[in-house]
Amino acid sequence: MATPLFHADLTVHTQSHDYPIVITEKTAIDHESMASQIAPYIVGQQVLIVTNETVAPLYLEALQQLLEEQFTVKVCILPDGEQYKNQTSINQIYDALMAAHFNRDVTLIALGGGVVGDMTGFAAASFMRGVNFIQIPTTLLSQVDSSVGGKTGINHPQGKNMIGAFWQPQMVLADMSTLKTLPARELSAGLAEVIKYALIMDVDFLTWLEQNLPAMMALDLAVLGEAVKRCCEYKANIVAQDERESGVRALLNFGHTFGHVIETHEGYGNWLHGEAVAAGMVQAAELSQKIGWLTCNEVARVKRVLSLANLPINPPPIEVQTALGLMGHDKKVKQGQIRLILLKSLGKAVLTSDFDAQLLTEVLAKHHSQGTTESIL
Repeated sequence: MATPLFHADLTVHTQSHDYPIVITEKTAIDHESMASQIAPYIVGQQVLIVTNETVAPLYLEALQQLLEEQFTVKVCILPDGEQYKNQTSINQIYDALMAAHFNRDVTLIALGGGVVGDMTGFAAASFMRGVNFIQIPTTLLSQVDSSVGGKTGINHPQGKNMIGAFWQPQMVLADMSTLKTLPARELSAGLAEVIKYALIMDVDFLTWLEQNLPAMMALDLAVLGEAVKRCCEYKANIVAQDERESGVRALLNFGHTFGHVIETHEGYGNWLHGEAVAAGMVQAAELSQKIGWLTCNEVARVKRVLSLANLPINPPPIEVQTALGLMGHDKKVKQGQIRLILLKSLGKAVLTSDFDAQLLTEVLAKHHSQGTTESIL
């Protein structure tokens, strides 16, 4: 068994239970190690591995064979893409569970990125009113964000992540080696969430990213591991304070209200989540500037760090009233008022509805009228 080149163990504290995040780097995927790491967190003898058509050929077979030495293992392979994060795919998971005659002793294992993790978690939360599940995130975005904290769900045609549940995993195993098979576009999309943590929580981390993004994009797994560790520490701390997003956890959605407009309008999967969030963070930063909280130079810094990660800073053209209407479906809307996460300064975010609606309209009009008409692909 290879010795990890990078290894970190963290713990997430929640009201329901505490669980570990294991972040590791190996010279190659060590399936035996992966199986031994997760086996103690499998409840009962029944296991359903949920993955997709892209990840399955890379990692499924060896993991499945090793788990079959101890457990009854079945597999559900879903189509790959945000456009499949829907009720049809959830039903495929339920169908696999029912066909195997699995019961409340089953453990679901999410092997894949954020879409697989979100859907597997939601299936676990709802099958027989709640069963055990484990996250094995294979993308940077899922490793730093979606696999941690228990937010699960699916999309609705009128809004992203509108149907779901809070359901914590039993453990998270993030192996940096999986990033070696990640397309460059997906890596950049994950970097958007990494940059988000710096912008909302830690300006020193922003400086670190400006210095280390080239190494991360060159797949320096030790540097990527350090970034994943920092982001998971930030998120674990916030989840411990606010598991169900009634307060401070909403800050993790910086750029997301603007970004979800793009994803919903353009069709799920045409813009990757991280790409849409990147363009959304620029809009949020510019609104923060209009309010008087950020300077022009600070907004330029936000744009530079996103561009350094090969992320878009301009959204597609969308009619302003359409964008405002889509924002009205956001989960942070309260008593009819749009609430946004904005930056009081770099490294300090706030959730607020206390802004001039005209300023928001101006930001949307500026960005979506000059938005890129070229394909993001």
